[in-house]
Amino acid sequence: MGMLGNIFSKIFPSRAGSNPAAATTPTATTAQAPAATAAEPQVASSGAAASAEAPAAEVDVEAVLNNMARNNPQKLNWRTSIVDLLKLLDLDSSLAARKELAQELQYGGDTNDSAAMNIWLHKQVMNKLAANGGKVPADLRD
Repeated sequence: MGMLGNIFSKIFPSRAGSNPAAATTPTATTAQAPAATAAEPQVASSGAAASAEAPAAEVDVEAVLNNMARNNPQKLNWRTSIVDLLKLLDLDSSLAARKELAQELQYGGDTNDSAAMNIWLHKQVMNKLAANGGKVPADLRD
């Protein structure tokens, strides 16, 4: 499972048991559509099964993350920082991990410019969450 799949499994716990093999399969079958939706958000717009699941699986992302932040001993600004978001989700927030996420999301910029990459990553993650059954405030998306 890729970085985005790991993020999805933390925020959408009902999808955590999905087949990790589907995360690497770009042409998932209809039976794998929910797993592909979690791991490969771009599939959601084309699959009828994936779009049918999105409303039933809608999760208030802001509420989930705020609840996690309340229960976390660190003061993390998940609303603007991809590093803090990853820490809140108890995922690897290292530069290498963020570069992996950038590659997975097809970042076209310079990964050595970590500030620009981090801003882009945060927006993209929020957009992917919103596109796949997450209720994400407009100010956190593009």
